[in-house]
Amino acid sequence: MEPHWKELIPGDQYIVWIEGPLNVDDSKVLTLLYQPLIGPICVSLYMTLLNQIGKSRLQSEPASHYYIMNLLDLNLAEIYNARKKLEAIGLLESFVKKNNDSRSFLYILKPPLSPRQFFTDGLLNIYLYQKIGHDYYQRLKHDFADEAINTDGFEKITQPFQQVFGSTHSFPYEALNAEDDAKALPGKMEAKPVTVAPDFFDFDLFMAGLDEAVVPKTAITKKVKEVILKLAFLYGIDAIQMKNIVMGSLNVDNEVDMETLRKRARDWYKIEHYNSLPKLIDRTQSPIYESDTDVPKTKEDRLVRYLETVSPRQVLTDLSDGSEPAESDLRLIEEIMINQKLNSGVVNVLIQYCMLRTDMKLSKAFVEKIASHWARKKIKTVKEAMALAKDEHRKYIEWQQNKKNKPTSKRKAVRTEKVPDWLENRNDGQEKQNEKVDIELKKSLEERLKKYRK
Repeated sequence: MEPHWKELIPGDQYIVWIEGPLNVDDSKVLTLLYQPLIGPICVSLYMTLLNQIGKSRLQSEPASHYYIMNLLDLNLAEIYNARKKLEAIGLLESFVKKNNDSRSFLYILKPPLSPRQFFTDGLLNIYLYQKIGHDYYQRLKHDFADEAINTDGFEKITQPFQQVFGSTHSFPYEALNAEDDAKALPGKMEAKPVTVAPDFFDFDLFMAGLDEAVVPKTAITKKVKEVILKLAFLYGIDAIQMKNIVMGSLNVDNEVDMETLRKRARDWYKIEHYNSLPKLIDRTQSPIYESDTDVPKTKEDRLVRYLETVSPRQVLTDLSDGSEPAESDLRLIEEIMINQKLNSGVVNVLIQYCMLRTDMKLSKAFVEKIASHWARKKIKTVKEAMALAKDEHRKYIEWQQNKKNKPTSKRKAVRTEKVPDWLENRNDGQEKQNEKVDIELKKSLEERLKKYRK
């Protein structure tokens, strides 16, 4: 992943373009349906770009990214990250033109999906449901729903055009050019659903596995392929598993029933993942909080990069030699991420610190205590978390040492802490006095993480 300053600098110019005006409900859709998924910064960026276009115009005047940084009071990394989210969710298309040492950007705003499109999307609505819960989801669905107009008992009396308007047949038609007239006039924008790139799904393997006698190739239409891609991405279904799901979704006409296909994919996921649904969470540390080091040079740099680029689930798995994490551990970490609003990379440091302080167990009380402390300290990056963990560990060792040296007739044994190398802070050149390190634990940790430190 390239650092943001390689992709965008404040002096780069941009122009905003739009295909037509938004309708009156679009801002409501953005606020209530999209904002829970992408966050308020993304919505603010979208509306700020939109409002730079003058009334009855299709494009804005050129401006530099300094301008939008000042308008939103955000740094460039935050704007770049928000732009990527808008692109991914289908609200923005970005283009760049390079001229020698300068760059200019074209930002094309796309309308949000209509409420009907959103709630039947099959991807965004599932994420929204998991994000806000059943009750609020149903409330939103009710707020956007309208009952169909009942015209029973009414007689249609609408007049057709030709009965009201006449034609003189005497105007200079040759002076009008419909194509020229339409070139610069705004039209109504059409919202397009989020698309998933097919790179990750092996369609060749999927098609090869279908039994022609059971599922005719003609049943796999373009629309069916789009739905298959969404479901495969959403639920993590591979080509072989998807083949079985599709084969069970045919109707009597040998066509794939979309609702049955979605339901069978949901059922498969619930069985595989203990009756839960996928959540829209950043799988790794947000790019705006990543370190700017291109190529990690030291062991600690490599560990920082590892903690920035993997999910908390993966850290738990690696610390367990590849075993699936316990459901209770996953729930605890999920609660920490939600309640304390800690970034994924910070949570990864928290997991390592807590597990290696408590004999490779996640103590709920200890984890919550440390997490709330880090949240109050506003820890955002992996390096900040590691620095604070080192400081806390140093204070703990000093407290242990003072307790050990206190005169007493009956001295209790002081437990030796088992900690990773980075927590020992061995690179600062300071001699650690009276510390015993469990060599076997160090070797074990090195083995678990060695593939990420190469």
